[in-house]
Amino acid sequence: MKPNVGGFDRILRFAAGLALLGAGYYFKSWWGLIGLGPLLTATVRFCPAYLPFGLSTCRMKPGESK
Repeated sequence: MKPNVGGFDRILRFAAGLALLGAGYYFKSWWGLIGLGPLLTATVRFCPAYLPFGLSTCRMKPGESK
């Protein structure tokens, strides 16, 4: 799997995942487990939802083509 989640996107996903988990804990709801998705994609730097659209927020190295 080629990484397709860049630095800023990764930070946002990590923060959103923690916020969702925290809200789920605060409201005592299982819906907070949705926060595991953004945390997982931020950790492995790969988002399967980007594949069909050919998206990537990773910076390309000089001389590298898509």
